Amino acid sequence: MASKSDHLLIVVSILEGRHFPKIQRHTLTVQAKFDGEQLFTDPVDHREQPQFCTELAWELDRRTLHQHRLQRTPIKLQCFAVDSTTSQRECVGYIILDLRSIQEVKQPPKWFPLLSSKYTKLKPEILLSMVLENDEKQNPEPFRARKAPPRQGSPLLMGKLQLVLNEEEGYHQLGPADSCTDIFVLSVTVACASKLQQLIGQTTQLSREGTDFFFYYTLLGNDITSEPFQNVVTPSFEPERASVRIRSNEKIVRTYLSQQPNLEIHLCCGSHSLGSAEVSLSSLGLTSTPLSTHQATVEGAFVLYPPGQSKPNPASVPTDLQPTVGVSVTLRKETVPPQAAGQESMDAHLTVKGAGPCDRPLSPVPPPAASSAAPPSSTLAPALTPPSYRPRLPGQSPPVGGRLESPAKEAAHTESDADSLQEEERDEEEQPAQTALMPEPNPSPSVAAPAEMNPEGDPVSSVSVSAPKVAIPPSAHHYCFSMDLRSIRDLNTTFSVNCTLRYAYQFFGSAAPIMTSPPVELKRGTEVFLPQSYCAFDFAALPQQLQDTFLRVPLVVEMWHRDPSSRDMLLGTASIQLSHLLMADRRRFMGPAGHQHWRQSHTERLPVLKAHGSTEKVAELSYVTTLEDLGLVKAQDIAISDSSKSGNPVQPSSVVAPSAVPSGGVPEPRETPEYRAALELEMWKEMQEDLFDDQLKKKELSHMQALAEEWRKRDREREALVKKKELEYNLLEEQLQKTLAELEKREKNLAHAELETQRLQRELRAEHEFSLREVQDSGRRLREDCAHQVELERAKIKQLEEENTRLQQQLQDADSKHKLLQKDFQLFREQQNTRPEVRLQSEVNLLRLEKVELERKLETTTKSKLHYKQQWGRALKELARFKQREQENAMSRLKKQQQELEQMRLRYLAAEEKEAVKTDKNELEDIRNELNKLKQQEAKQPWRGGDAGSVLVGAGGESVDDHLSRLLEERDTLLRTGVYTHEDRIISELSRQIQEAMAQRPPSHTPTH
Repeated sequence: MASKSDHLLIVVSILEGRHFPKIQRHTLTVQAKFDGEQLFTDPVDHREQPQFCTELAWELDRRTLHQHRLQRTPIKLQCFAVDSTTSQRECVGYIILDLRSIQEVKQPPKWFPLLSSKYTKLKPEILLSMVLENDEKQNPEPFRARKAPPRQGSPLLMGKLQLVLNEEEGYHQLGPADSCTDIFVLSVTVACASKLQQLIGQTTQLSREGTDFFFYYTLLGNDITSEPFQNVVTPSFEPERASVRIRSNEKIVRTYLSQQPNLEIHLCCGSHSLGSAEVSLSSLGLTSTPLSTHQATVEGAFVLYPPGQSKPNPASVPTDLQPTVGVSVTLRKETVPPQAAGQESMDAHLTVKGAGPCDRPLSPVPPPAASSAAPPSSTLAPALTPPSYRPRLPGQSPPVGGRLESPAKEAAHTESDADSLQEEERDEEEQPAQTALMPEPNPSPSVAAPAEMNPEGDPVSSVSVSAPKVAIPPSAHHYCFSMDLRSIRDLNTTFSVNCTLRYAYQFFGSAAPIMTSPPVELKRGTEVFLPQSYCAFDFAALPQQLQDTFLRVPLVVEMWHRDPSSRDMLLGTASIQLSHLLMADRRRFMGPAGHQHWRQSHTERLPVLKAHGSTEKVAELSYVTTLEDLGLVKAQDIAISDSSKSGNPVQPSSVVAPSAVPSGGVPEPRETPEYRAALELEMWKEMQEDLFDDQLKKKELSHMQALAEEWRKRDREREALVKKKELEYNLLEEQLQKTLAELEKREKNLAHAELETQRLQRELRAEHEFSLREVQDSGRRLREDCAHQVELERAKIKQLEEENTRLQQQLQDADSKHKLLQKDFQLFREQQNTRPEVRLQSEVNLLRLEKVELERKLETTTKSKLHYKQQWGRALKELARFKQREQENAMSRLKKQQQELEQMRLRYLAAEEKEAVKTDKNELEDIRNELNKLKQQEAKQPWRGGDAGSVLVGAGGESVDDHLSRLLEERDTLLRTGVYTHEDRIISELSRQIQEAMAQRPPSHTPTH
């Protein structure tokens, strides 16, 4: 039997295709990728049945093939449609071939459908044949250039660059590991989009696939999808960043990116691609500035083009009607922080889509400079979140078991997005910050003094002063609720699940959902522990309010299945009754400040029921909940104690001099300091009212301009959408007529194909009967050959048994001879031992051995003594260093505590001033409401007097009456809001138009009462 060859060839034959649409000036080509090597077929015409007729082969040895089969390395075939005029290449679909299915015996060709095909209605297929051939080469190979060691920077080295994933270190290796040691971060951010409604008409199955839209792209072999959104007219989604860490050097990274194709970003709805935009990655490698000091960036608004269409002429489509997506691609060295005005971001590391979900680890959002949405629990935790970490969700404390991921905050901002967001926040906060710094209408001037004489005039302090605070009742308690979703088991589905859990509870101060990440694979009969499933919430509430909420509102945990190839699926929900936690045993524990607090814990397993009201059990969830009562909230006491330590001077007008009072009687009422202070207060109030009225008028004007601009903008969008729909309906009508003609032609072809199918069935049946007879004959011959082989083997066994008996007899004879020789040797040995010189020689040998052993022990003892002396000296030096280090740490802790006390004092001063600002704002709001009520009453009197007017009804004046009624309704609606009066410009304009409409009515109409 000949030995198998070690050199093999994997041959993939791409024969032909079918069910492809016919497109003029386009060609089809197939790209095959295996083990980092890419092979292409020759381009063929883009028609219904393209004829490729190409064989692609990869050379490898048998051992490498075995390794690839163990690792399940696939062969990926991608079909591309190439525009002959613009050379633009677009992916039509792909095919994944399993390497384990390829055999050395040639198999008949098989049709493979294209996955994620662009032509969803036709479902194109490609005829493929796979075989494993022996590559036997008798002639010795001459020296080839590809076996020579590559020179530094040679094109051969650059042509074979490929990324190798290092899962333990969390990066991709590009180039040799010994010379490529720098870490680079490649980030892609999808920030915004506009005019997406222009792409809606390119698909007719949106209602079947769903209404969720999302962006999809592939970053170095990893599939990325953004958060879904529903409104394409005004898309609203969180800017999302995806990053890849690459270990290489700058030259190789630039060369690798210059060889990469353009990054295609698709707008998808379900499984349909509505449009795509291309971003050039090669531009990152063409920058001249070094990456060690500056980052390379490609960003802008890229136009989305519908699938299957070439790029239109920019002059034919107006710029304001082109659908665009805002994308930013950056390449930087990891040692250099990104150049942004915001904080330093932490890059997310992608994982392979098949090995785990593409859940990115959390990236930071801009720092919490504007704390206007801070819950009451923010006063209980004065320590600020460091800028290099993600700030906590409202009312949420950092988890102990790991970080939690929230889908609403899962996407990270780019540096440019963070700058724009911070600028918008600063613009919005300038106005309330100025209002907060103005003198307050308070009878006591010493209350407003700290805001004016605050030594820290930075924008952060002004924002924190103007941020609203929720009043905490004096009897409110500080609670800390934590929940750990331990494990899940007893899966009751027919398929394995990539499980992730999600829940939200608004009573804790956070409406954002909490999710476990990454998803874990759960199979039937197994139990898995959930990663990063711990979350804690700090909040303030009344005890009775806490009990009522826990008794009425359960905490609902949703179980989701994440599939990389489809949308997420809700499997079931589990309702956690938090009232069980209130009935648990209370235990005391000591807090960090030395106070005693109470803690309650509850552990339970509960079933996860199927969604949509079913009682069927899907799985079983194990969780642990803990509630800590940290005592009463002390926010009021802090504000009172710090007011006396502010050091702000009291104005002299509030101090009464003894010499001002006459000795002979009561002073004049108008001369008393109280009267003067009251007079100054009234004058100040009038001035503030005038300033407040001016501010209201300016705000009114700005709001009216914004409303008018928004109305014009939406009107233009509606007109553009209607025009586009009309064009699309005309195109659809023509397509329907063409489709009807094609259907009639297809029915005729189907009838002909049915007759051909019947003929083929008869032929196949005859071939099956013939092959069955051949198999029966070959089986009979095999049975006869096997019987003959059994007889031959029995004769061989009989001969071997006879040989075995003869050899056993020889072995017994040899044993008897060996025993006799051993007895003779024993007698000779006894005779030799009886001599005296033999005994003396043995004693000398023993003494020599004892001498060697004693010398060895002496040497060991001497070495250990020296070693112990050295260790004792090192221990004394280490003890001295420990003492010095402990003293330095104690001094640093003391300085840090002093700084924290100073920050707390400033924070308490700011809280006191904020309370005064809030009181004055409420008073001004009451005055404004009363003025608006009086203005409304005055405005309604003249209208009621003229309310007895007549409305004309006639056949010829219906349009004028409708216009008049619409104007009246608009004016009444604006007056009922309480913001406008009859003296305002917009009300006067509406009244003038009403009078003109009444004058234009036909005189022949008779009034009706």
